Amino acid sequence: MRSKIVSLGLIFGLLGAGGATAQPLDQAAASHDEVATVDEIVVVARRAGLPMWTVETASGSIILVGAISAVPRDYAWRPEALEAATARAQRILYPIEGRASLADVMRVIWRIRTVARLPQDTTIADYASSELMARLERLHASERSQGWRTETPTAQSFDLLKTAGAPRRERAVERVVREAARRANVPGRSVGFVRGDEMIDNLLQAPPETYLPCLDAASRAAEAGPDGAARRLEDWSRLRVTAVLANPLDQAFDRCWPTGDPEIGPALRQRWIAAVQTALAEPGVTLAVAPLRLLAEEDGVLDRLQAAGFDVRGPDWRPERSSAAQ
Repeated sequence: MRSKIVSLGLIFGLLGAGGATAQPLDQAAASHDEVATVDEIVVVARRAGLPMWTVETASGSIILVGAISAVPRDYAWRPEALEAATARAQRILYPIEGRASLADVMRVIWRIRTVARLPQDTTIADYASSELMARLERLHASERSQGWRTETPTAQSFDLLKTAGAPRRERAVERVVREAARRANVPGRSVGFVRGDEMIDNLLQAPPETYLPCLDAASRAAEAGPDGAARRLEDWSRLRVTAVLANPLDQAFDRCWPTGDPEIGPALRQRWIAAVQTALAEPGVTLAVAPLRLLAEEDGVLDRLQAAGFDVRGPDWRPERSSAAQ
């Protein structure tokens, strides 16, 4: 029952989840003050101590803020600078939202056993590889209960992520920006929405083996433990982007539901790519709070912007370049 309650709480939390053209010389003189303002916002934003990139456009600038999940409320990453940059921007782009109705919530409650428990007369050993089973045996060796053997990969992964150091109370980058934008009356919009019933359908209908990659990644993150989670936070605040993406905990978040779902994940990535493409044509400063991995992964937003001819300014995000710099 404990695992069912833990999984249910996490599910509800997750549901709540072109090329630049040169500027003519006569326009450049007229927009000097605007350019100076943009530069000032960029400088202020970078003092926040988290990865961000700036892309200049023909009529303004986009600041891409690389956010990660599981940032404890007491973790010091200087949000005041990001709040100041938010107050000076013209618009904000927020992450995709999951919209769940009361009916969606009740549906999960009614079907919680499907989410938490494997089909009758089966155990995780019927699905997992021998290597993964050996790792799970080690991780659960000190437990008296053997209930984990009949938990679904999804439910067991949520529990392992807690063991890996995922905090109970977070201070999400998005929340900081939303509060600052509300105080400064800066308009914002989400890059899209995912309906709760669609997310729940994926969760309930996918066969257990769908989320074995999630369980594998979560078990590796659990082996790394809180020390691994602490390294991830330090790498993030020190702008070591490739190290964050290589961290077992970060990889687990990416491979687990909902972003690890084979249907939901690609849709989320495509919506961010489309949203940034639209922002390129908007005047002034657009500040976008985007998942770090969606920005910096191979063929992600940053790679696509650079391939389109934009000058992407910020910390290195490609492994080969980061290794060379070190």
